[in-house]
Amino acid sequence: MHAPVPSRSAAEHTVRATYQVVGMSCGHCRAAVIEEVGALTGVGAVDVELSTGHVTVLSNRPLTRSAVAAALEEAGCTLL
Repeated sequence: MHAPVPSRSAAEHTVRATYQVVGMSCGHCRAAVIEEVGALTGVGAVDVELSTGHVTVLSNRPLTRSAVAAALEEAGCTLL
């Protein structure tokens, strides 16, 4: 697994959620997911594992499924 890409202080982000995603297959996909999901309010780090389709997010509060799904759609992927 790749190390999470921090965007803010990791100490502030105590909620960890892992999502199953389809449509990710390359480094460009990984970067797009990190950018779009990382832009959600409260997100501190995003880790993308292309081989399993897992996206793990650290945030300072729970994220809504619809917000994560919309960010992933913007990145060209689909939340299962």
